[in-house]
Amino acid sequence: MEFAERLSALAAKVRQQRGVIETEEATKNAFVMPFISSILGYDVFNPLEVVPEFTADVGVKKGEKVDYAIVKDGEVQILIECKKSIEPVKIEHASQLFRYFAVTNARIAILTNGETYQFFTDLDAPNRMDAKPFLVLDLNDIDETLLPELQKLSKDVFDLDSIISAAGELKYIGELKRTLAAQFREPEDEWVKFLTARVYTGAYTQRVREQFTTLVGKATKQFLNDQVNERLKKALGAQAYAPNDDVAAAVVSSQPVAEADLAEADAIETTLEEIEGYQIVRAIVCSEVKPTRVVQRDAKSYFAVLLDDNNRKPIARLHFNRTQKYIGLFDANKEETRVPISSLEEIYEHTEALRASVKSYL
Repeated sequence: MEFAERLSALAAKVRQQRGVIETEEATKNAFVMPFISSILGYDVFNPLEVVPEFTADVGVKKGEKVDYAIVKDGEVQILIECKKSIEPVKIEHASQLFRYFAVTNARIAILTNGETYQFFTDLDAPNRMDAKPFLVLDLNDIDETLLPELQKLSKDVFDLDSIISAAGELKYIGELKRTLAAQFREPEDEWVKFLTARVYTGAYTQRVREQFTTLVGKATKQFLNDQVNERLKKALGAQAYAPNDDVAAAVVSSQPVAEADLAEADAIETTLEEIEGYQIVRAIVCSEVKPTRVVQRDAKSYFAVLLDDNNRKPIARLHFNRTQKYIGLFDANKEETRVPISSLEEIYEHTEALRASVKSYL
């Protein structure tokens, strides 16, 4: 599953479960830990990568802790502070982040409630966390233009220098977009006055202000609709052609097959839990092969982990589409044995069997 798909899967989980998440600990377990694991790619069960309840004594009030510190190459790179998902994210919640940012090597700080993630760095003053984020990720409304920058924070392609160099532009573009969006939703008087002056030559009286407040609201909404419709017209126009009889016949005859393929694809739902299980299996067998050779392939009844994307080289199968979960292990004859598990952590108990499967294909 690609980076964007994993993010979409987490967003779907947030939408499904937000109604039952009421505490900070529940938010961490249900939303934030999967974000660290599935999106950023760090092992939340490895204290050499993810340190929960991180404490730094120098210059920090006693007893205060940051919820998570992400470590790479032996250095703290990212600090994460969490709040309950039912609370909006506010800079007032970041007091620990401000203090810890100054006494660690971290250049990235994240403030989150599991749904909105605010990313901070030190653009305004060295070793001092900015008051405004340079990137805001909202899982309820994902801005796909931010994904390439977000991916640079993931373990496999961690590129701090690139992130920092782009942070300034990201910060102001993000703020401008959010400001424009706010004006489109509910235009402020200064915005109304600015636009009114471009089209109206009379005095800007109270009556004119009230009139143009309504007109500006209507105009901005119509402008957005026009832009969307224009793009749709272009997209449809590019496909508007008249096929010859042979092509038309082929389309008609292949329609049932295509519909069947689509129906089968729709029936497959890759879950975040399957992705997390896959990452655990891949981490285990990386002692034998490069991670890029271990791939996943989802099916209706199971989630397969394969070597070299070859279904003749199965490493494991995750049977998670039922109440009782199983991991399918393969012997030398490629015969599958299903072993019940109650949690993802139990996959580690089968490390030797998983590695043996990989070795048999080498």
